Amino acid sequence: MSGVWRPKFGVMSARIGTKGFSDSHEEGVPTTPTGVYSIGSTMYGVLANPGVKYSYHRLVTNDYWDENPSSPTYNSFVHGTDPGGYSEALWQTVPQYNYFAVINYNIPVRTATPARGSGIFLHVSGSGGTAGCVSLAQSNLLRVLEWLDPAASPRIVMAPSENLGRY
Repeated sequence: MSGVWRPKFGVMSARIGTKGFSDSHEEGVPTTPTGVYSIGSTMYGVLANPGVKYSYHRLVTNDYWDENPSSPTYNSFVHGTDPGGYSEALWQTVPQYNYFAVINYNIPVRTATPARGSGIFLHVSGSGGTAGCVSLAQSNLLRVLEWLDPAASPRIVMAPSENLGRY
C-alpha cells in the first residue's frame, strides 16, 4: 500500500529533548524539532559498525559535530580542531554515541537568527532527556539502524502524538 505508514517494530520507549517538542527549534535550546526528516548518508559510532546498510564512520579523536552557527561547516561532521560554540566532541560522548544516525534537520542549513539548530541525532539513551535528539535503548537503536535502508529513502516523524495528523 503506497502512502500508508506501517509500523515495523512494536512500541519502543524513546527520549526527546528535555524541554519537549518545538515547532521552532533554536540552537542551544533542548527541544526536539517537529517535522518529517530524512536520515543522513553516513552513520557514526564510537564502536565498530554493527552491520548497517549506510556508510559508517567509526569515531576517532578530533571528530566533532560543528554546532557553531558562525562556522562555515555549521551542522556537519568535521575532523580536526574544535569548531567552537555548542560543538560536540563525538568520540567522547558514551554511551550516547556508541552508535547514531543523523536526522537531517536543518540540512542543508537555512540561515536564521537565532540559528535554527544543529546536531539532531537518533542515538543511544543516556540517563535522561536529550539536548534535542531522539534516543533509544542501545538494543532497540541497533534494531532500527540495522533495518534502515538508504535505498528506501526512510523518514523519521517527530511530533507529539496529538499532532501526527499534520504528517
